[in-house]
Amino acid sequence: MSRRIIGLIDCNNFFASCEKVFRPDLADSPLVVLSNNDGCVISRSAEAKKLGIPMGIPLFRIRNEIDRYNIRVFSCNFALYGDLSKRIMRTLQEFSPCIEQYSIDEAFFDLTSMKNVTDYEEYGFKIKNHILKTIGIPVSVAFAPTKTLAKLGNYAAKKYPKTGGVVNLSDPARQNRLLKISPLEDVWGVGRQYREKLDRLNIKTAADLADYDPQILRRRFGVNLERTASELNGELCFDMNENPPLRKQIMHSSTLGQPTSSFNSIKESVCNHTVAAAESMRREGQLAGMIAVFFRTNSFADSRDYYGASLAQKFIYPTDDTRILLRSAVNLLKQIWRDHYYYSKAGVILSDLNENNGIQLDLFNRHEEDPRAKNLMNLMDRLNSREQQIFFLGQGISRGWKANKDYKSPSYTTRWSDILKVK
Repeated sequence: MSRRIIGLIDCNNFFASCEKVFRPDLADSPLVVLSNNDGCVISRSAEAKKLGIPMGIPLFRIRNEIDRYNIRVFSCNFALYGDLSKRIMRTLQEFSPCIEQYSIDEAFFDLTSMKNVTDYEEYGFKIKNHILKTIGIPVSVAFAPTKTLAKLGNYAAKKYPKTGGVVNLSDPARQNRLLKISPLEDVWGVGRQYREKLDRLNIKTAADLADYDPQILRRRFGVNLERTASELNGELCFDMNENPPLRKQIMHSSTLGQPTSSFNSIKESVCNHTVAAAESMRREGQLAGMIAVFFRTNSFADSRDYYGASLAQKFIYPTDDTRILLRSAVNLLKQIWRDHYYYSKAGVILSDLNENNGIQLDLFNRHEEDPRAKNLMNLMDRLNSREQQIFFLGQGISRGWKANKDYKSPSYTTRWSDILKVK
């Protein structure tokens, strides 16, 4: 049986790198991307990191640094990031028959069956250079017999410039060298709650964890940490999963651009979140058995000025029809609404999710499915796949409730009017 070889690509400073793809004039400029409502830094270019800009810091706290170092600031543009992510994943399919997307900017891929690939380091540079050339996003690549080692190798590819962004850990000797110099926080799945307890056992590096008695790890910390230690020793415990398990619930929410006491503004926000959650659910081929609506004022407000509420409704039959979901969401909102409060956040949760082909019918309730509903929802999803073309009246037109995005870049790849023109 062939030894498993699992690769991992991880995009470097992904959101910041996406902003630079269509702005070659910013290639060497420090750049940060902000969270929803332009609140905190969620991505930094390599140049911004060198200036000491920390992750998660609020925008107002780095105003002086922005002016002093001419740091470019961008609001999050998830339509752009999502589209470039899809392009990267499609490109990766040219290099491996088995891919598991782990996050928007990471993917595992299996090379075990590819007998023609013998020099993994060379293959890694081929992947890295091809993605950079065709899409413009820099990536790091690592190869190892397990996912945990591949993640550790990818950290090393980013941390040590001499690697050139590619690390091959198929050789046990190289694995051992890396384990000895890797701190415990670099190990995939070892969170802060583990690290503090492991430190008391004098487990400070990846090598320390790999060498520790697995039975003690299982007894004191559970099976997952034991499996992590086994993976560090080259034993595959977390296999490739081309089809990740379906979500049990889908939540869609956001902070409003400005607090509002307007029922119509909150209703529009809830309706938009309902539409987005329904689209996401249909992409997974699922149906919702329950919908919940929630909203609240600012969490840091005086207790006398605070109000938050939520209410849920269970459906007799699971549905993916946005029209049904919208009617329920608005009805729930009306039941828990209170005037004279200034609300800052709203959202919806779709839960009790069922696969579209796994509905159990009720003998005591007649269920007549509208044969046109599925076609209508599919048509709307196709039309809105890149940019919203049609919408429900309840979503509103002004969208004054939407989060602030004062520094948002154009939608270069998803809106015709924003496509760059070459003269």
